[in-house]
Amino acid sequence: MRHFDLTPLYRSTVGFDRLFSMLDSGTEQQGSAYPPYNIERTGESAYRISMAVAGFKEDELTIEAKEHVLTVSGEKKPESDEKEVLYRGIASRAFERRFQIAEYVKVIGASLEHGLLHIGLIREIPEAKKPRKINITAGDKKEHKQIEGETVAH
Repeated sequence: MRHFDLTPLYRSTVGFDRLFSMLDSGTEQQGSAYPPYNIERTGESAYRISMAVAGFKEDELTIEAKEHVLTVSGEKKPESDEKEVLYRGIASRAFERRFQIAEYVKVIGASLEHGLLHIGLIREIPEAKKPRKINITAGDKKEHKQIEGETVAH
C-alpha cells in the first residue's frame, strides 16, 4: 500500500490544491475495471475514448463533463420477466467511470455503435496561450529577425 502524506505541501503552497488532490487520488486503488475502455489519439490534438457497453441503449447512458472531470455512467432499465435467462454473461450492472481531462480539452461528441461508446475529445489551446514569434530588431537598423518559441534573456 502506497500513501504519501501531502499535508506539509498544503500548508506551504497556494493554488495547487487540485494538483495535490489529483496526486493523492492517483495513489488510491481503482475500484472496478468495468466497463473496459481504450483511450486513443486520433490526431495531433484529438482523442477518443471507447468504452465497451454491450447491452446498453443510448437513453441508459449519461456523459457529463464538469471542471476537468469527464463522467460516464450507465444504468440499465429493468427488463420484463417474459424470458427465462439460463446464463447471463453480459453484464448489465450500473456503472460510473471518471476520467481526469486536461485543461482546454473539450468533448466534441459521442456515438454508440456495435456495443462501443465512442467519445470524441479535442484540445483547443487559446491563442493567448500558444507560442508566438517575437520580432528582434538589431540596434538602429530596421532589420527584423524572427525566433520561434520563448525568448531567452542574455
